[in-house]
Amino acid sequence: MQPSPEIRSRITDNIVYFARTLRKAGVPVGPASVVDAVSAVEVSGIENREDLYWTLHAVFVRKHEHRVLFDEAFRIYWQSRGLVEKMLAILSPVAPARTAPEKPRAGQTRVSQAFEARRERIAEETVPEIEVDAKFTVSGKELLQTKDFAQMTADEIATAKSALRKMALPVDRIRLRRLKPATRGRVDPRRTLRASMQAGGGIIDLKFRKPGEKRPPLVALCDISGSMSQYSRLLLHFLHGLTAERRDVHTFLFGTRLTNVTRQLRMKDPDESLEACSEDVKDWSGGTRIASALHDFNLHWSRRVLSGQPTVLLITDGLERDTDEDLEREMDRLHRSCRRLIWLNPLLRFEGFEAKAKGIRAILPHVDEFRAVHSLDAVADLVTALSGAPRTADADPRRWL
Repeated sequence: MQPSPEIRSRITDNIVYFARTLRKAGVPVGPASVVDAVSAVEVSGIENREDLYWTLHAVFVRKHEHRVLFDEAFRIYWQSRGLVEKMLAILSPVAPARTAPEKPRAGQTRVSQAFEARRERIAEETVPEIEVDAKFTVSGKELLQTKDFAQMTADEIATAKSALRKMALPVDRIRLRRLKPATRGRVDPRRTLRASMQAGGGIIDLKFRKPGEKRPPLVALCDISGSMSQYSRLLLHFLHGLTAERRDVHTFLFGTRLTNVTRQLRMKDPDESLEACSEDVKDWSGGTRIASALHDFNLHWSRRVLSGQPTVLLITDGLERDTDEDLEREMDRLHRSCRRLIWLNPLLRFEGFEAKAKGIRAILPHVDEFRAVHSLDAVADLVTALSGAPRTADADPRRWL
């Protein structure tokens, strides 16, 4: 039995509004998908909430990373307003009882913002336009660039996360010993002779070669202890952006133990990626054992990820619980295994910082650069350094010894 035009209009309106919410949350949903969804709901004849979920899921979700956003949007849109029960009442004589919602996992922030954007659009259509003096907006943006991550509000943190994921990627290149064909450079005797023989030997067409280039691998060792947790969570968004564009990025988290989260950061959705990191890391916001974590890395991971002249980012405040010769020995081994070792320390945000802690003094002699990592400007300076810019005097670790 085909639904009446009035019922069809109600179903279409609800699915159209739901599709708009998905589109604002980041799921690519076009007009053709909306038409297919309406037709699928009418043909399948939903009998319960699960039928509606999987019917719309089959039409709107085409990539794995979109499922998280679809789950959260379906939970908020169809359950908060009781639209499923209304549609069931329209399509069937008896509507089933509502079930308790599942705990949301990831994507909640962006889906909520999509709903909020729709409410703001409706409000703008009904409320007269008000002129606002925006001459101070630039200074506000500059303030956010230099503001400490630990002092940001929830809205500012959301803005900072988005900015960190969009930062320009490093363009540093290193020369390889292996040669590759080129239009200029050294003469390649083998290719020149082969080309000459193909032409009958009467013409010598010179072929050239030059050393190849590649981007150096990037390895990040990030401290997630209690004193570093606020900075580590934001920097993981920056590392997620790097990992999405480059396959030669490896990330390790450590507190009292070392955890490899490279696979988790390769997930497309940032919320799902960071949630997977939180689930797999058991010592978040705990103590710090830098020496044992570095020993574990040097013993089990260095030969796997430190090939190809990599750049290593050590992200920690250096406040080690056990300060003995083990830390200095492991730092020396790490330094010898990479092309460049950069230490990122949020304590440098203080003007009166001095390298008095034993852990800091044990690490400093074995790093190539010593930089702050407490704000968006600091991370932007790091991107410039990773792109091959010469080291400045402020980043010289010898000035702190």
